[in-house]
Amino acid sequence: MTTDLTPISLTFNTAILAGGVAPSSMAMYERDFRAYLAYAQTPELAMQASTLARWRTHLATNTQLSPNTINRMLSAVKRLMKEAESQGYVPEGTWQHFRMIDGVRNVALKKRTKTHARVRISPEDMRRLCDSPDPTTLHGLRDRALLHTLASSGLRVHELAGLTEQDIVITAQGYQLRVLGKNDEEPREAPLSQEAHYYINAWLDRRPVSSNFLFTSFAGRGDRLTDQAMTAMSIWRLVKAYAALCGLEHIKPHDFRRFVGTQLAKTNPRNAQKALGHKKIGTTMDNYVLDDLEVGITDKLY
Repeated sequence: MTTDLTPISLTFNTAILAGGVAPSSMAMYERDFRAYLAYAQTPELAMQASTLARWRTHLATNTQLSPNTINRMLSAVKRLMKEAESQGYVPEGTWQHFRMIDGVRNVALKKRTKTHARVRISPEDMRRLCDSPDPTTLHGLRDRALLHTLASSGLRVHELAGLTEQDIVITAQGYQLRVLGKNDEEPREAPLSQEAHYYINAWLDRRPVSSNFLFTSFAGRGDRLTDQAMTAMSIWRLVKAYAALCGLEHIKPHDFRRFVGTQLAKTNPRNAQKALGHKKIGTTMDNYVLDDLEVGITDKLY
């Protein structure tokens, strides 16, 4: 089979996920499902689980995609088929065949796993990074508020981009954020440090435009502030730029999320799980806690 960029048409599309998938995740489902349909070429083949198995082999053999990416793409198709069956778009039993298709194993494609996929940031480096923007400038004040928010909340980058003033929750104990994130059916609460809240207020007090979004973008050559929210890509570039300024390599916005998980898990893994919004603590411990084996831990076992 060849892969055509123009996918076939079915009687359903990713719109059937509305209400069950966060809007921020819908674009990813759309992209992955279109790629599958392009590979399948015909509606009949797209509805056969064996086509998904062959697509898995194609992705593993003829692309350089990481195993995590391949498994995400396979999961997207399975999710669509499950919902399509529940809504009567495909015959009963279709999803059962699709769900039996295994993903690829990381160990089989370990050479494709990015070396710097998960970068640990020390508290000292995180402090340098968050304090690197110049708060005497409008750009710097926004960026300092953004970095401190990212470092104390553990938000995903698209969650951060969509924050509004109404998402800040003030309690007797401190501050929180209310966000609707990946696979969340209801808004969840995320932590926010007092320092981050201080810089957010300082930024909003000086911001010359009115906007419901917390972090708004600069237009043109970066001098004209708009009322539009920053995009995930612009936040990604901002993080990379300040990390480079601090001499830190390979830092990504998601590494801030791992920083929060790692630091909180040192004292209370359950707090790390709740802060990151994971349904299973295994997800937190396996993917968001970057720790080393402590030296000397077996010295007094006997």
